[in-house]
Amino acid sequence: MRNQHGQGGGELEPALDGRSARELIPDVLTDGLSVVFCGSALGDVSWERRAYYANPGNRFWQTLAEVGLTPRRLVAEEYPQLVDWGIGLTDLVKTDHGQDVHIFDGHVDLDEARRLLRAKVLRWQPRVLAFTSRTVAAQFLGWRAVLGRQPDCVGRTVVWVLPSTSGLARRFFDIGPWQDLARFVRDTTGGVS
Repeated sequence: MRNQHGQGGGELEPALDGRSARELIPDVLTDGLSVVFCGSALGDVSWERRAYYANPGNRFWQTLAEVGLTPRRLVAEEYPQLVDWGIGLTDLVKTDHGQDVHIFDGHVDLDEARRLLRAKVLRWQPRVLAFTSRTVAAQFLGWRAVLGRQPDCVGRTVVWVLPSTSGLARRFFDIGPWQDLARFVRDTTGGVS
C-alpha cells in the first residue's frame, strides 16, 4: 500500500473526501487496516515535527514494537510506513495541538470532531479503532470507558481503549491492554499485514 506521502506499495485514497485544509497532519487511513490508533490531538512536539507521537517521552513507538505490531521500533517521522503493517493513525481533534487540558477546554467543536471521526471509521472500516487514552475515548464515546475491548462497535469496527503512552501518564502505563489488543489483531486478522 502507498500512503499519502507516496511511500510503500499500491495507492491510498485521501483520508476523507473534503478533508479540512486546517488539519495539521494527514491521517494514515486506507482500506483493509487491522487497527487505527486514535489520539486526542497532536502534542506540541508532534506539531513541531509534523509527526504523530513525536515527543521523546512518549512510549507509543516503543510499545508497538514491544507488543509485536511492528517488527522494530519506528521513529515518529516514519509514521506513514505503518500502513505496511495494517496500521492507521488519526486524532479526534485534527485542527489544534497541545495537551488534553487545552484541547478539551471548550474551544474545539467536539460534536463536529466526533462526527468526522465516526465518518472516517465508517468509510474505512478498520477491524479495530483503538483509542490511545481513556480521555480521548471518553470524549468520543461519551462515558468513562474501562480499558480493553468495548461492548459497542462503530459499524463493523471493534472499539478498544488503551492506557496512554504519554510521558505525562507514565506512572499509570500498563502494557497489558496493548498486548491484549495485539493478540486480538493477530487472532482475528491472521496478524498485522
